[in-house]
Amino acid sequence: MPVKRVENPPPILRRAPATHKGTYGRVLIVAGSPRMPGAAVLATRAALRGGAGLVTAAIPASLSGVLASAVPEATQLLLPEPGAARYKSALLGALERHPLSGFDAMAVGPGLDESWPGSSTLLETLIGEFSGPQVLDADALNIIAARAKGIPTPQPGRIWTPHPGEFKRLTGESPAEDAERVAASKRFVQPGEVVVLKGHRTVVVEGERYYINETGNPGMATGGSGDVLTGILAALLGQGYQPFDGACLGVYLHGTAGDLAAAVLGETSLIAGDITEYLPQAVRKHEDES
Repeated sequence: MPVKRVENPPPILRRAPATHKGTYGRVLIVAGSPRMPGAAVLATRAALRGGAGLVTAAIPASLSGVLASAVPEATQLLLPEPGAARYKSALLGALERHPLSGFDAMAVGPGLDESWPGSSTLLETLIGEFSGPQVLDADALNIIAARAKGIPTPQPGRIWTPHPGEFKRLTGESPAEDAERVAASKRFVQPGEVVVLKGHRTVVVEGERYYINETGNPGMATGGSGDVLTGILAALLGQGYQPFDGACLGVYLHGTAGDLAAAVLGETSLIAGDITEYLPQAVRKHEDES
């Protein structure tokens, strides 16, 4: 068990008048596939609502129209299509035109579709090329769990966001109670990295400290909820929050937004997009209480 439990998430950083969109982070969201286009929409919109100044969605070119109509505030980095010939060379060409060095934070994984070989190439290339803070989620985790090379080299500023099934695929463990979940996360986490083990009472672990989130409700057990969290976390990293602080704040705001949505809409009918819609109220609530 880590020696220190952090009781409260950090406050929202106040914005100074003499700032601009670049001040609040250039965030890259690598998400979506022809089979799961909505994941890119959910994560990208959440990153914008989470306060990122500029958000770019890296998506297969065929999703461009979907993304543009659903999230007109985002820009796009068009990737080669799944199964495209000479996929890696086409990918490197796209990244040459839009260098990863131009981004302050990156999130990879929602809706990538691990069933096509290009996803593994995409993930390995991005991890190798980008040295900044990053969020790994969803199919990025499944690809890593299945790859022969195992867990990638530790990267300071990396946040892992597995749900219990993904965590089992990564570690072989299925911890249940709070103490077990924290201890298992601590065994997995590498120096400088953070684990967000999602679920009822999500735990956040970094080194010798941990946080147990108490916001959220069963209505958030719906497809796309994790994609929204990924976007929020990437936005906070882009704004300059330290990874552990950003992770604690992100899961707290995500759960609070879900609670506010459920209070109006009920738990049964709650969908992932509702969490994003109530995120501004969650931010204001935390600002007022901090």
